[in-house]
Amino acid sequence: MHSHVSFNGKILPASAVSLPAISSAALYGRGIFTTLAVYHGKPFLWDLHEKRLRENALKVGIKLSEAGFESIQNSLLELIEVNRINNGRARITLFDSHSSRIWHSAENKGETCVLMTTAERREVSKENLKLTISPYRINSTSPLTGVKSCNYLENILALESANKLNFDEAVRLNERGEVVSAIMANLFWVSGGEIFTPAINSGALNGTTRQFIAGLVRKLGFVVKEKLILLEELQTADEIFLTSAGLGVCPAQSLDNQILSDKIPAKIQTAFFDSING
Repeated sequence: MHSHVSFNGKILPASAVSLPAISSAALYGRGIFTTLAVYHGKPFLWDLHEKRLRENALKVGIKLSEAGFESIQNSLLELIEVNRINNGRARITLFDSHSSRIWHSAENKGETCVLMTTAERREVSKENLKLTISPYRINSTSPLTGVKSCNYLENILALESANKLNFDEAVRLNERGEVVSAIMANLFWVSGGEIFTPAINSGALNGTTRQFIAGLVRKLGFVVKEKLILLEELQTADEIFLTSAGLGVCPAQSLDNQILSDKIPAKIQTAFFDSING
């Protein structure tokens, strides 16, 4: 993470920022976030990120009246400039700092705190991305399905588990055994020259880069098809690639040591960077 952050519209050293300990954010993780790519000093796909923040805030009860999105965008641009980011990533987090209704204080005061941080691109071996199958299942019926909430401990535990086994990422399944996504990214696969991605009702997050790629591949003569599949079908795929704000487009070299091709993912990756640099 870079040295300075933006907190409620002010640029501060990261060490100077704190949240109220007795708050819904601290006690229960009531908060939402989005991670976006920064290319050439500009936030990528801002409109999609703003839309998701608005929708997620409504789902988890985060009030946005104190946090106008025009001011959030301006603060983000200021932070990018202060931290001198050309290509990297930024995270916008909205925390509910109201006191908890369970541990209720005499005055239930608080506001929506807006924290923005920046960093370099996500550190994953892009030339040798190794996947495995995560034992951590996704509950597709959860009220937080499709929400990027601050309740991210399951994802962190899943990623640490995969890394301990010398894998970079892992495929997560839902309670029915259907393929949902990678741990920190959306997942696509290629079979018989066709491109597929898990259907949203599997429990998958409709990532901003996922949406962008679905439109981009049409220019290459493909159509992304959403599909519900079990693990066995993914294991017969010719190619697999991941997408996220931090990764961009990243072909997988292997799934549980089964070597994969990367012909079509490499074309998509090239088209993705051409669209950014064009």
